[in-house]
Amino acid sequence: MSKNNRKHGIFAVDQRFTDITLQSINDVRNALTIEQALRVVFKQMDITGSRPRTIESYSYVFNDFIKITGLIYVEDIDVDSIYEYLNEINVAKTTKLLRLKTIKAVLSRFFDNRWIEHKFWKNIQIKIDKQVKTAANESDIEILLTLIDRSSFIGFLDSVAILLMYKTGIRIRTLGELRERHIDLENKALDLDGAVLKNREYLKLPIDDQLAEMLRTLIQQNAKIRKKYKKRHDYVFITQNGLGINRSNSSTNAISKQLTRYSRMYGLKNINAHAIRRAFAKNLLNKGANVALISKALGHADISTTTQYLDLNKEEVANSLREYL
Repeated sequence: MSKNNRKHGIFAVDQRFTDITLQSINDVRNALTIEQALRVVFKQMDITGSRPRTIESYSYVFNDFIKITGLIYVEDIDVDSIYEYLNEINVAKTTKLLRLKTIKAVLSRFFDNRWIEHKFWKNIQIKIDKQVKTAANESDIEILLTLIDRSSFIGFLDSVAILLMYKTGIRIRTLGELRERHIDLENKALDLDGAVLKNREYLKLPIDDQLAEMLRTLIQQNAKIRKKYKKRHDYVFITQNGLGINRSNSSTNAISKQLTRYSRMYGLKNINAHAIRRAFAKNLLNKGANVALISKALGHADISTTTQYLDLNKEEVANSLREYL
């Protein structure tokens, strides 16, 4: 065989192989059920470290989507079916937006697996008027801390939790997942690995002397409770029976419920985990920290999220800008 013939022969084989591969991909697309695709996607998410709660949320929304639309195969999903679902569900616009984001996220994984050729869902939008949540007042946090009975284990635990959220800005879910290894008492800092953070990135946050001492005392009390109830974990925030405060199937925990109870009991309208986290951000801003630093401290992936947390009104913006004139 001549050199040219060998080249043509190789080219012919490669072309046939490519044709067979493309045909195989098309066959998979045509035959793949949504149920099969979801199993693969959720397995991929699990392997790459997605939280079980995230996978459960994706599963709930997408299964609701196929239940209402009656779709069976991946190839049948289109723009009209998504709009059909959004029109059928009787939920608030904010909830509808979250469900749309979930559907888009799952479809993007279908696309990455080459089960869908085009991202036809990209231009589907739901416009809502976002209500900016306000930060808790520093005075309300101080009042609450004076009213809580710290002589009881639960009261002391709640006080430490509130102070920790206010002085570090950590999320309520992260609070419940803190282990003793995350508390560096010698260097007065929280060393947070990706396992306890929403964005999966490492974060180090300083704590003051008061908080460090309170955490030291709490850890000592925890050891006594775990010994009494024969628990072998090292969570920092636990119940009086030695259990972790987070529940696997919920975004709330024991501390969150306590904050709701305190708010009603003492008439403090804006005492909750999100408001306290926003108070941390607003306090940093008032002390001169720039938005980029605050964003990093909050663990935000997008600085625009931080600006929403700060909830700056027109007067505050004008006064801040005046300093640079």
